[in-house]
Amino acid sequence: MAARVFFSYSHDDEQHRNQLDKHLALLSRQGLIETWHDRNIPAGGQLDDHIDQEVNRADIILLLVSASFIASAYCYSREMARAMERHEAGEARVVPIIVRDCDWHSAPFGKLKAVPTDGKAIVSWTNFDAAYTDVAKEIRRLVEPVSGSRGMVVGAMTRSQHRATLPQAESSRSPAALGPRSGNLRVRREFSDHDKAQFQQDTFDFIARYFENSLAELSARHTHIQGDFRRIDAHTFHAILYQHGKQVSACAVHLERGGAFGSGIRYSSALGPGNSFNEQLTVAHDDQSLFLQSMGAAAMSGREESLTSEGGAELFWSMLIRPIQ
Repeated sequence: MAARVFFSYSHDDEQHRNQLDKHLALLSRQGLIETWHDRNIPAGGQLDDHIDQEVNRADIILLLVSASFIASAYCYSREMARAMERHEAGEARVVPIIVRDCDWHSAPFGKLKAVPTDGKAIVSWTNFDAAYTDVAKEIRRLVEPVSGSRGMVVGAMTRSQHRATLPQAESSRSPAALGPRSGNLRVRREFSDHDKAQFQQDTFDFIARYFENSLAELSARHTHIQGDFRRIDAHTFHAILYQHGKQVSACAVHLERGGAFGSGIRYSSALGPGNSFNEQLTVAHDDQSLFLQSMGAAAMSGREESLTSEGGAELFWSMLIRPIQ
């Protein structure tokens, strides 16, 4: 019997839930899991009743952790609290999934092993697909060993045993009262030109901070290396590396809105005026989220196709620091 998987998440992080749902699709097709989240509730359904029932019958409860999740009284004080009760009782397995950086280690679930690897937030990975795949593999490890059993074993109880412990009012509900429906209710998200422009601006600002902090840390660790960061204007910054006082590497990073090669964030090894550049990051999207794509002019080995803001920043940084490595 397939393990029931419950998503506990803030609607601020719905795109992460949608992406994770896609990466768990193979487990669903193989009959290893059945996923549920609040978007499965039919029109007119009692939200609290449906959510409470699903939390109480789930074998695996995924907490999509972010500042929004922790700030949500419903997610934190109701869903998470009940999830931890069932985890401590051995009735279910709680898996914290860190989707965005936040202060979570002192939370009740902070003592549990978090995913992705080392609890690194999904948005901090250089590639979204790699992060979601890492999570999906961990969930597979939970369900595959018992795929041939009558019910997934969680702690000392099987699901059939747990159902026998539910309150009478809940366990006596007819399945027809809930109504059969598909779990495939994900819809395509639409991204406006404003959404894309804002994502591009936010990414440029992130890359600027990334370079400024990286140059400072590099100089602090290596006394013979000096880094110089200069913000030229709202759309351009320069970064220069000196080794024993001699300039060894430099770049200009510019946010271009339009032009022959379209809008993008451009990396040029030349600081002077001109339209030449070595690499460009452009904004792309799938049916759920915005991300970056590299033009590939730098011919980076192992270049990822779908980059996060951190992935784009690291791509540019690796080009700057390469001459001294």
